[in-house]
Amino acid sequence: MSEFIVKANLVDLILKEIYPAEVTIVENKIVSIKKTNETYSTYILPGFIDAHVHVESSMLVPSEFARVAVKHGTIGTISDPHEIANVLGIEGVDFMINNAKQVPFHFYFGAPSCVPATEFETSGAVINAKQIGELMARPEIVYLAEMMNFPGVIYKNEEVLKKLEHAKNHNKPIDGHAPGLMGEEMKTYFNAGITTDHECFKYDEALQKLEHGVKVLIREGSAAKNFDVLIPLIEKFPEQIMFCCDDAHPDNLLEGHINKHVKKAIALGYNMYDVLKASSYNVIKHYNLPIGLIQVGDNADFIEVNNLNDFEVLKTFIKGELVSENRNSFIKTIDTETVNNFNCSLKNPRDFQLPVKGNHVRVIEVLDGQLITNEIHSETLNKNGFAEADVENDVLKIAVVNRYFDAPVSVAFIKNVGLKQGAIASCVAHDCHNIVVVGTNDDDMCKAVNLVVNSKGGISLANRDEELVLELPIAGIMSHKCAEEVAQGYITLDRRSKELGSKLRAPYMSLSFMALLVIPQLKLSDKGLFNGNSFSFTDVFIKE
Repeated sequence: MSEFIVKANLVDLILKEIYPAEVTIVENKIVSIKKTNETYSTYILPGFIDAHVHVESSMLVPSEFARVAVKHGTIGTISDPHEIANVLGIEGVDFMINNAKQVPFHFYFGAPSCVPATEFETSGAVINAKQIGELMARPEIVYLAEMMNFPGVIYKNEEVLKKLEHAKNHNKPIDGHAPGLMGEEMKTYFNAGITTDHECFKYDEALQKLEHGVKVLIREGSAAKNFDVLIPLIEKFPEQIMFCCDDAHPDNLLEGHINKHVKKAIALGYNMYDVLKASSYNVIKHYNLPIGLIQVGDNADFIEVNNLNDFEVLKTFIKGELVSENRNSFIKTIDTETVNNFNCSLKNPRDFQLPVKGNHVRVIEVLDGQLITNEIHSETLNKNGFAEADVENDVLKIAVVNRYFDAPVSVAFIKNVGLKQGAIASCVAHDCHNIVVVGTNDDDMCKAVNLVVNSKGGISLANRDEELVLELPIAGIMSHKCAEEVAQGYITLDRRSKELGSKLRAPYMSLSFMALLVIPQLKLSDKGLFNGNSFSFTDVFIKE
């Protein structure tokens, strides 16, 4: 029988008190908690949980994600596998679950509700309502993942309603995804049984949703950063706030995770118990998870920190197992099988040409730190009858290449990427993971795309003098290598893209959302330029 005792100051989130305690763990369970009169220098508290994350966006498989996350005090995630599901369908979901089972970590997966997210793009798979029903019946699936098709909910699309009904029949929560939705449309959407939203980017929007009873997830990821705007809401709605990263690239994950939310909120003076509940308790209760909260009878899931200001994580315990100590992870990197769906051929620079059809073009305006974009207009730069990138005014070309079969390349224009030369490309491109490329000229765009094609997935950079690629052979979006190696490859590409002129904090992460049609306003799919407000295609050239 395994038994050990932890002596520290216990932060009890249930009673909202702190006291010196001896906690006895037997066979992975907390069997007793004894208050003492001793003086201890460290504190134990419930481990952190990411309330909404796409593990795939870290470019790491779940087991490797866990190896890094435990260093930061993360003990679990609410994981939406719709990235890999859009590539491989249920086979992809099974890959994530099976890989996750190989390490001591609380992975809880959802059934991807929108595969594909819309009918206006090409995905590698479809998960229909019948299959959602089959997934929801599985015990390892604990919720219906983000319902991005908000028009389908509002206007009562039959297939969408069936998916919602399957979740309700199994008494499992339904995650929301409703950026900018307010008023009566917002009420209609959430009245359909949807209970959370991680896409709030304005204070008033989040406030209205909270007042309607919605749980708001405050996101601070690699691209989307909503913490500063939304954190004041924790004062009035402490029971309805959770923390998430949504998407974290490998370099950011090595630096920190939900612990960064906690440290930042505490430093700003918010109530410690409210902050810690948002990082653990609220998530556990909402999703009905068997994760411990340092109560007698609970699983021994907790972390030990140096103090309640720095929250430096000294130890992480999951089910009584010490999985990390002093930023050393005891979870090992494991061998991973390769699964993929990548079938397009090499491209030619001519594929990226765009014949002029007007004097002005619609341009995707990137907003740094946001997933939403604006539509702006620019004069067409006409060279020999083709519309070209206007580098001087930072109006670059963007293209989306279908990775699942050969098809014409979709081309448009984008502003605020900032490249002065070369091109960057990625098939980590939400949600269908076709290849997205931004560049200053057709030759470099083609080279960057072909680097990804040859690798059967990855992120790349090309200019006249160099070609760089980080290969992601698992579903075209994840690596089988260790986090540190993947992060170094990513850092190199990130740094070079900035040296070529990009002013974005995370150029590749921003790039990955330029094909995400369910986020307004203007995006590009492999089938054409798309207006997320009207939820319809629009022309690149403006009719005058």
